[in-house]
Formats: sequence, C-alpha cells, structure tokens
Amino acid sequence: MNDPYAVLGVSRDASDEQIKAAYKELARKYHPDNYADNPLSDLAADKMKEINEAYDSIMNSRRGSSGSKSSGYNPNGASDFPEVRKLINSGRLEQAQELLDGVPPSGRNAEWYFLNGTVLHRRGWFDEAFTSFVRAAEMDPSNAEYQAAVNNARRQAGRVNNPYGYYGAGGRECTACDVCQGLICADCCCECMGGDLIGCC
Repeated sequence: MNDPYAVLGVSRDASDEQIKAAYKELARKYHPDNYADNPLSDLAADKMKEINEAYDSIMNSRRGSSGSKSSGYNPNGASDFPEVRKLINSGRLEQAQELLDGVPPSGRNAEWYFLNGTVLHRRGWFDEAFTSFVRAAEMDPSNAEYQAAVNNARRQAGRVNNPYGYYGAGGRECTACDVCQGLICADCCCECMGGDLIGCC
C-alpha cells in the first residue's frame, strides 16, 4: 500500500481534524456516484478504495489498533461493537444508541454507522438511518452487509413516500409525476366536454 499520508495529501504531523477534512474532500471528489455511466467510474472506485484504506490505516495507527481494518465487518468474524449488536438483537434500542453515542468521532468507523443506522431504522427514523447506511457503505464499499442496508432503506423510503401503495401499469409505483400527468389528462378530457377539472369532480 502507498504511504497513507501521501494518499490523503497530508503531513505526518497533521491533526486528526486535518486528516478527516482531507479525507472528506477526496471522498467528495472521487465518490463513485459522481462517475455513474462514466468511463472513469472504475478508476474512481479504485481511488476511493485507496482513500478509505489510507484513512483507516492512519486512524488505526493513531488509536494504537492491532491493525484490523476499522471500516470493515465480517458477520462471521469479530465485531468492533459486539455489545451493541447484542442489544439491537434483543430489542434494547435505547441502550444500544447510548453505547453508540458514547463512541468518540474518531472511533466511528463503517460498522458504527451501520449499527447507528440499524437502530435509527428500527425506531422509525428512516431518513437519518439512510444517511448512516450510506456513510457506512461509502467507508467500506465492498461490504455486502452495508450495501444491502442501503438498498433496503431506499426501498423503505419508497414505501414511506407512497404509503397507500398506488401502483401503475406493470406493478410500478406511481410517482408525483404520474399523478400530475393523470390530472392533466383528466383536465383535458373535461375541457373537451365543456367543463373543467374542478367542475367535473
């Protein structure tokens, strides 16, 4: 691996805040979402992976970590937050949130954001949960657990935005545009019949 400080473009005596700021700036620049349908998407994904690894390496070394990857989580391996997972599994969400809130920002790795999103999601705070899941997936794009959480939260948001379950042809959910188009068509029909939409209804 290249020198992580060089990857982030910071000196070895940079503060944690400076390192985080550099990481965020690079993440905004190279995030794969910025290169969708772009020939450079693969290069951007590789660069984002390198940036994540560099940030993890620096923060792990500063915390005196044994070298385990801070942003990844293997469901069959060791978790950085086993107690939080136990609390979530037993439905003790408030206690789980208290433990998560007690983790300093420098210790909030991808698993932290995933677990925070899980607690928020189960408590019905879907927007905040989605934000946390996305952050986890950005920090560790190769983690299937985090990617699945993002996809599930996105589907959940679609159901929340369409609470009555209106669907169009082929089982596709109706959007606001579909509703507008339907109203315009209805208005045109009413005008052809000499009325207006309000009068017809």
